[in-house]
Formats: sequence, structure tokens, C-alpha cells
Amino acid sequence: MKDNIFNSIKLIYYFVLIILFIIYLFPGSLIGYLLYGDFGKQPDLIDNPIGTSINHFIYFFILAFLGFINSYKEKKFINSLTFFLYLSFLLEISHFFIPNRAFEINDLIANNSGVLFAYFLLKIIKYK
Repeated sequence: MKDNIFNSIKLIYYFVLIILFIIYLFPGSLIGYLLYGDFGKQPDLIDNPIGTSINHFIYFFILAFLGFINSYKEKKFINSLTFFLYLSFLLEISHFFIPNRAFEINDLIANNSGVLFAYFLLKIIKYK
């Protein structure tokens, strides 16, 4: 039963990771196109003062949380933290080279904040 849960989490994690690559590397906003019919419009999941960066925080939190749970079983927890921080940086830097995309420091900070929040949340849960 426990292995089925971990296998499901692993499957969801890889699906979320693939979706992240598609969204990040597409020249334009796929979600903006699906919601508004406009590749240039970024959707706000939550109305907030920092704009669409909250979307980055939420997505990287979910991705990292699933990844940390997945790696916890294999005892590679800290390696996952390094992986997600580098992934966040590399994907955001890629926006310098992808047409109709722009590097934004707020997005990079939100990405890393989501990763760190997931990491520390699981650390707190682990020690309770």
C-alpha cells in the first residue's frame, strides 16, 4: 500500500516536472492562451501586488514538495534541494533566449522561495 502511494507521488511529480518544462520553454504564455486566447497575457492565480510571480511560487512549491517526498524514500533529500534551486535558476535564465519571454528577478525569487518553503516545511514535519 505504501509503495503504491510513493509510486503515485512519483508519477505525479514527473508529470508536474514535464508540464513545467513545457510551460517554461514555450515562446509565449500557454496558460494565457488557454485562458484568454492570448500568448502574451500571463494569468494571475491570486490577485497580489507582485503580479504573476505568485504563480511561480505555487508551482515550484508543489513541484519541490512532490520531489522531496519522492527523494525522501531514496535518502537523497539534500540533493533534491540543490537540483530544484539550479533548475529554478536555469529555467528563468532560459527566458533570455526564448522569444516572447523575459527574465524576471521576482520570478526567480518566487521560484526559489517556493522550493525553500517546501524544503523547510518537510523538515519541520519530519522532526515532529
